[in-house]
Amino acid sequence: MKTEQRNELLYQALETELGGVQVYTKALTCALNPDLKEEWQKYLDQTKHHVEIVEEVFEKLGLDPETETPGRKVVRHIGESLVRAMEMARSADKPEAAQLVAAECVVLAETKDHLNWELIGEVAKKVTGEDGKALQEAHDEVEDEEDEHVYHTTGWTRELWIDSLGMPAVLPPPEEEKDVKTAIGAARAKQARGSML
Repeated sequence: MKTEQRNELLYQALETELGGVQVYTKALTCALNPDLKEEWQKYLDQTKHHVEIVEEVFEKLGLDPETETPGRKVVRHIGESLVRAMEMARSADKPEAAQLVAAECVVLAETKDHLNWELIGEVAKKVTGEDGKALQEAHDEVEDEEDEHVYHTTGWTRELWIDSLGMPAVLPPPEEEKDVKTAIGAARAKQARGSML
């Protein structure tokens, strides 16, 4: 295990979660659909807790949460760019379009977040002792929520786009209705959307 790269992953994970708080906070100002707004509020609350979980891991591993790395700076830049994209969309005075942009921004943020936690799970399998235990416990607490965030928001984004195109949409999306937490479940939910119209 390359400890320096493991730590880089954790620094990026912390920055992703911090950025996620900002992304969800801004996305909520763009959400029009009440079910989507409720979902994103739940995810914002969970993301705030994920920040605390990563900070606890840092404490257990003896890492400084203020450490800057080039990768962490890039992650912060991307998060800030997503927030600015939503601000641009809101300023265009087309609320439905701003909601779509917000949904896409959440999917982009959650894709990185989901990948981070998948990798943390892989690292946890290889690291022994207290460090491995800390990583595994954090992964076990967060992974299902991260799966839900990425798969459900992807479904929301697809269905909001379909609705914006004037075609029949399933809102809330099948991923939400079926409460999927796996890629297979998301694929099955997407296939079932035709019967849910």
